[in-house]
Amino acid sequence: MDVTGIASLSTTLADVGTSQAISIAVLKKSMDISTESATALIAAIPDMPSMQNLPAHLGKNINTTA
Repeated sequence: MDVTGIASLSTTLADVGTSQAISIAVLKKSMDISTESATALIAAIPDMPSMQNLPAHLGKNINTTA
């Protein structure tokens, strides 16, 4: 193997390492954006209104024989 072959191999390996680092950075950024979007969606869910007009016994038992 001559000197130009070694230099070419070294340059190729450096380019692959740089490409992988860029890909990982883009992946992390997209995951951060997804996390922010999910958090915003969860925060947008309205609270359940309280059912104070219903009798106290409603909603406490489940009919499992139906």
